[in-house]
Amino acid sequence: MGHDISSFNKAGQEIGYVRFTMGDIIAPLFYDLFDANEYYAGVSGSGEVATLPLVQVKNALEAYDKWKAKDFGTKGSKDFLLWQRYEIQKFIETCLETAQKEGAVKVYFG
Repeated sequence: MGHDISSFNKAGQEIGYVRFTMGDIIAPLFYDLFDANEYYAGVSGSGEVATLPLVQVKNALEAYDKWKAKDFGTKGSKDFLLWQRYEIQKFIETCLETAQKEGAVKVYFG
């Protein structure tokens, strides 16, 4: 089990992907960034697709910028934590690029 989260443009092309193991303490925080806690199902996502408007994605990036300034994770190696932060940021940025072009982005919370 785990959290497999993908984002898609209007054409249905996958534009981003991020994964968390079921016990990763960062997973619920990730859902918080997007104000998408209703899609958090504990050991995985709910399996639903959300259409996130541009403002919601912008808010996620702003929240992430505040969040990453803090030491939000100490479980795991420093290299892993830095890689994970990069992957989260990359995911949000690709969502933002798509939402800026299309007005929204679809996110599958699996």
